[in-house]
Amino acid sequence: AQDRLGAIGFRDTRSALSHITALTSGLSRRASIQRQLLPVLLQWFAEGTDPDEALLAFRRLSEDLGESHWYLRMLRDSSGAAKRMTQVFSTSRLATSLFERMPEAAAWFDREEELVPQKLEQLQLQFQAIISRHEDPESAANSIKAIRRKETLRVAIGFVVGSLDLDATSRGLSDLTEAYLVSMQELATSSMLAKIGNLSHELLIVAMGRFGGAELVFGSDADVMFVYKPTVTDVNIAQSEAQELVSEIRRLCSDQILEFELDLDLRPEGKNGPIVRSIDSYASYYGRWAGTWESQALLRARVISGEGSVKDEFVSLIDRYRYPEKMESSAVIEIRRIKARVEVERLPLGADPMRHLKLGRGSISDVEWLVQLLQLKHGYSNLNLQTPHTLQALEELEKAGIVQASDAIVLKQAWQLSSAIRSALMLAQNKRTDVLPTDRQQLESVARLLEYPRGGAGALEQDYLATTRRARAVFEKLFYD
Repeated sequence: AQDRLGAIGFRDTRSALSHITALTSGLSRRASIQRQLLPVLLQWFAEGTDPDEALLAFRRLSEDLGESHWYLRMLRDSSGAAKRMTQVFSTSRLATSLFERMPEAAAWFDREEELVPQKLEQLQLQFQAIISRHEDPESAANSIKAIRRKETLRVAIGFVVGSLDLDATSRGLSDLTEAYLVSMQELATSSMLAKIGNLSHELLIVAMGRFGGAELVFGSDADVMFVYKPTVTDVNIAQSEAQELVSEIRRLCSDQILEFELDLDLRPEGKNGPIVRSIDSYASYYGRWAGTWESQALLRARVISGEGSVKDEFVSLIDRYRYPEKMESSAVIEIRRIKARVEVERLPLGADPMRHLKLGRGSISDVEWLVQLLQLKHGYSNLNLQTPHTLQALEELEKAGIVQASDAIVLKQAWQLSSAIRSALMLAQNKRTDVLPTDRQQLESVARLLEYPRGGAGALEQDYLATTRRARAVFEKLFYD
């Protein structure tokens, strides 16, 4: 039996046999059904990249749900559901780890419509209902965290089984992150109001980077800036309370089970700057120090919370810098110089620039820098370019005749493939990495998640290298034109 398991791809055949024995022993209805199903399930597990992990996950799920009638009925009567289950367990460690905490999500395997991510409005209503039911912000935050894990699992399963493409996945994750962060702001605000009675400011949260563009993938940080407008004359009190509120938001957002990383590095002065500033402070900083780097970062700024008038005031401020009436030649030279420096200084020591998914040649960074340079050049006169979304901006650049259709296709393909691989790596390994693997098993796991056939690691590698090589050629032609 161990030899047969080894022949179809199991590495730890002794443990596999132990799991099979545990699943099939006894006279229970569960054991009987699992005896009938396991020959097929084992073959399906073996079609994935990690059958050992898949079999262990199936055993744990069966121990959690084995006496549930709906679960046994689903396994017995729905080959599609069983197939989707084996696909997830054998290819995604992230999804499998989340399943251990919410085994009831197995019901989604039988209903493909359940794998559609909830929209922002649905999530906001759900989180708002939780907040209204709980008097204690801490318990409300814990309930919201549980929903975030559940919805992350929903999106993960949808991507793994092929129900969601990259765009739907990014939108689902971005909506979830936005609703989560804004709800934690509401809870933090309630906590402070309970302590001090009135707040001395109105706080905005500004999504930046891929979050601002609603382009998050699995493993992405949430880049943000915090902005406030004082409602009292003593700005020191307002600054102190704003800092306390932001610290409470960050504390509430933290999750030991499914990491949530807020990245504030895109704020003025980066890691050396205050974590929150007033609108006047932003105006003063940008008026005195704003360079091309700040203007470029602001292209993807998107306010996700705050009062309308305060939001309008901040957007009006940053629009002057991200959509300049005229981009001086010195600014173009500066952005080219910074890009060259980033390629040298930010690429990790020893990293292959041909394989780095974020900073490598022809990868995400090249496409985004090119699009952003063209937005800075033409965004003032072409309102359609005033968008934080990379691919939408690229599409508008093509419509305006600024980028040729053939070049736009090459850039879009490189950005999408690099982004999809980053997402698949996180799903497969349950850890972040920005480098296309050289290890064939790791590469194979990514290839399978991206719907390459069995043994498609080499094809994925060649596709990536060829796609980014073409994108780099387009980048160099247009960026230095």
